[in-house]
Amino acid sequence: MFRVRPLLPRIRSSLQTTLKLQADTSQSESESVRRNLRLLHNSCRSRPVSNQKFRTMATGGEASKEVSKEEPAKQGNRLVASKSPYLLQHAYNPVDWYPWGEEAFEKARSENKLIFLSVGYSTCHWCHVMEHESFESPETAAIMNENFVNIKVDREERPDIDKIYMQFLLMSKGSGGWPMSVWLTPNLAPLVAGTYFPPKSRYGMPSFNAVLKSIARKWETDKESLLSTGSSLLSALQKNQDASAVPEAAFGAGSAIEKLSEAINVHRQRFDQTHGGFGSEPKFPEVPRLNFLFHGYLVTKDPDVLDMVIETLTQIGKGGIHDHIFGGFARYATTQDWHNVHFEKMLYDQGQLMVAFTNAYKVTRDEIYLGYADKIYKYLIKDLRHPLGGFYAGEDADSLPTHEDKVKVEGAFYAWTWDEIQAAFKDQAQRFDDITPERAFEIYAYHYDLKPPGNVPTYSDPHGHLTGKNILIVRGSEEDTCANFKLEADQFKKLLATTNDILHVIRDKRPRPHLDTKIICAWNGLVLSGLCKLGNCYSANRELYMQTAKELLDFLRKEMYDPEQKLLIRSCYGVAVGDETLEKNASQIDGFLDDYAFLIKGLLDYYKATLDVDVLHWAKALQDTQDKLFWDERNGAYFFSQQDAPNVIVRLKEDHDGAEPCGNSVSAHNLVLLAHYYDEDAYLQKAGKLLNFFADVSPFGHALPEMLSALLMHENGLDLVAVVGPDSPDTERFVEICRKFYIPSMIIVHVDPSNPEEASNQRLQTKFKMVGGKTTVYICHERACRMPVTDPQQLEDNLMAYFFSKRD
Repeated sequence: MFRVRPLLPRIRSSLQTTLKLQADTSQSESESVRRNLRLLHNSCRSRPVSNQKFRTMATGGEASKEVSKEEPAKQGNRLVASKSPYLLQHAYNPVDWYPWGEEAFEKARSENKLIFLSVGYSTCHWCHVMEHESFESPETAAIMNENFVNIKVDREERPDIDKIYMQFLLMSKGSGGWPMSVWLTPNLAPLVAGTYFPPKSRYGMPSFNAVLKSIARKWETDKESLLSTGSSLLSALQKNQDASAVPEAAFGAGSAIEKLSEAINVHRQRFDQTHGGFGSEPKFPEVPRLNFLFHGYLVTKDPDVLDMVIETLTQIGKGGIHDHIFGGFARYATTQDWHNVHFEKMLYDQGQLMVAFTNAYKVTRDEIYLGYADKIYKYLIKDLRHPLGGFYAGEDADSLPTHEDKVKVEGAFYAWTWDEIQAAFKDQAQRFDDITPERAFEIYAYHYDLKPPGNVPTYSDPHGHLTGKNILIVRGSEEDTCANFKLEADQFKKLLATTNDILHVIRDKRPRPHLDTKIICAWNGLVLSGLCKLGNCYSANRELYMQTAKELLDFLRKEMYDPEQKLLIRSCYGVAVGDETLEKNASQIDGFLDDYAFLIKGLLDYYKATLDVDVLHWAKALQDTQDKLFWDERNGAYFFSQQDAPNVIVRLKEDHDGAEPCGNSVSAHNLVLLAHYYDEDAYLQKAGKLLNFFADVSPFGHALPEMLSALLMHENGLDLVAVVGPDSPDTERFVEICRKFYIPSMIIVHVDPSNPEEASNQRLQTKFKMVGGKTTVYICHERACRMPVTDPQQLEDNLMAYFFSKRD
């Protein structure tokens, strides 16, 4: 997840004692153990534990207090005062949990105890499993309470803490995931780390109780050795944060094209020619990679590059990872063909995929991609939106099959039996105007590959929770189905809309998955970008998208920004869909690098979609705050957390674009754009220093695809579109034409001769003039401008010739 600088060998050396301690908890860590740990990576695969009783988790921000009639009321612990849905899920464990803070650290110091740190998030499947197996066990809790100071952290609320100890886990184990389990010294130095531990030895792993007892015994019998190890690790990590750029790796003229070629070759090698995407299972959308390939195609004009990204988005859209019945996308697929999935739906995926699908539409003008993006929008509005305009973090993978059930399983909300769908169609026969429900079912079953015994492969469902169930997937295409049943395209689209609506109404009567009502600034910035990009496609719903974007912008400015200190706030908390109640932490968690970078990106996209110069000015103000809080003046690039943040043992610089792009990658983009909007070279110089700090990452464009896109912009320059004219329909028509194309290096500036004081760039205000009294467009690259255009059709023809790809 993070690049480890040249100090890595020293860190590895100091890990030997730690690894020996971990070996004490089991005879040896064989390859099979490591393989099983990898299987649990990222709140792992869809593997609910058989016969495991899952407590119903509250929807909204309330603590999960539900207990059966047979059980006595549980005593709350210190987490009951938390706002985080994840912490509240553990508020009635018998474990004496503490939130991250000085009270816990002081107890560890005064009692000379190790800290057990457990990190996860509320929609994490394996976090639930470990809670119910271990943290709800009085026996396990007694061991934990006697020997350790136990701390719970919501990784989405405190990503700074998560990233520090995840780096240690990755260095010591080679893989990581959630729940993350780390043992720390009283001064917060990590000693031992793992992910999920079972209650009894299985998966080739020792039991959690055995691990707890072994570590406690080691602390009691060999404390000085552990303290020495912790001190060495802490020292190595802290020195690592001072690493500088590698001068000989610095980018020079031509570096961007060289790195682009290298990255495309790596992506070609990893591309799945049959199913799209990269690598084998599990498969994630990896949206930063997809958006980079769009940019790579524009630079190279290589159709194979475009094919990789279009084929991937097509397969994702057709796959089980897509909620065909209503909309939105699951977090990842557990099968190579995108069929069986981890059903958790996360906000950051929805925002980024909106962008990717709109990019696909702009490059190809194929309406199917616009349809996928619109369905994401509908899902966000209905299921993840706070009434005041912000969006919740996500929905769980697990839910109860029925309202009478007590056992949650993954996918219960989304999967269907053959008979359920068949009966639903018969029950709603009146909805099918010119076709029988039997015929409608035959068409539907063919199109979505439904099978009477279920269509989920057994190997991907080891615990049988999807036995007899179907996950909708399109193996062919709409054209194939129409040809097979001799249907007109419009007739088939109407049939799909009717049938999916029938099932959507039925599904909404099922117990819903748990909703994490945490509203995260960074992820809402990604959604703001998605809404604006979707609005720029100029479909019939543009005004709706942009109104939603405006309400989101207003929400972020009002609820997640402190105007006096000019600081962003990391998160606030709703309680349920439809409820306007909004809560905040008693002790404010300030925004991290990603909160600033992602929101600034969203504001720049909003400006491009509206030309609201006040929003552009807010983006610049936030960039100035980001520079003050996170920029490393000595070595370059941005730290993830603020200087002197309390109880943060090391400041990291993230250098990997994963499920989300890293803050440094997005910041490189933002700096290049702001430099041209405001004609300020200081931003370009900062962008250059940032890029050079990461120049030794290899392969650069594979680890940092979003940053490589920024490098291309920094080295090759931007395309400036100056639209000169009054605020009028003619001016809007020119701007609309430009917005409809995918041009990542394009900025649009409106030069209004009647309002020169509103311009962000005064040089442009004086340079460009209207021709013949008409609205006039100048297209420039690095201050070299083409002949002015006063005819909208000529402008569209010019842009179409270069930026549109007609695919066979």
